[in-house]
Amino acid sequence: MADGTPSSASSAASPPTFDEVFCGLLPRLYRRAVMLAGSRQSAEDVVHEAYLKLAARPQRFLAHPEPYAYAFTAVLNVARDAYRKDRRQVLVDAMDGVEESGAGGAGGGAGAGPGGVAGWDGGVERRQAEIEAVRLLGKLSHRQAGIVILVDLDGYTLDQAAKIMKVHRGTAARHRARALDRLRAYLVASEHGQAGR
Repeated sequence: MADGTPSSASSAASPPTFDEVFCGLLPRLYRRAVMLAGSRQSAEDVVHEAYLKLAARPQRFLAHPEPYAYAFTAVLNVARDAYRKDRRQVLVDAMDGVEESGAGGAGGGAGAGPGGVAGWDGGVERRQAEIEAVRLLGKLSHRQAGIVILVDLDGYTLDQAAKIMKVHRGTAARHRARALDRLRAYLVASEHGQAGR
């Protein structure tokens, strides 16, 4: 026990280890990986594979000025590779049954219960929104989804996102513009489809 005290004091003064830094980023990486991979289980696999890749060269990760950006790039690459290996996998099925019966039915309003009284829905509406976001991001290429996640969800500038993705700023802007156009077109088409019912 006596030699445990000096080692703990010296470890407190030393820089954080690879595992400490990576574990600090895990919640954020898991959230983004779910958006890229389509399911929680796939996201766990993607983050685990990214961890193994980064752990092979921990000094590169630790020396990077922005470890999250470095780790996100690894997660994005692993997700893209996994998608290429299994293109026939359907990420998220349509949720027609849940949309009709959940959240007060069609036009029932947010949080409206069976009696029309607003209240907490147990997180169902938020979960449906997350599933819809995952489904929409699944319609994009991995580069497009990566740029949208970095700029529109994580709050990076386009220049920062381009640097993280290792592409020219113009390429990043083009990917983002095409992604947003594609998402808008899909949303308009789905609104017209629902209006025709």
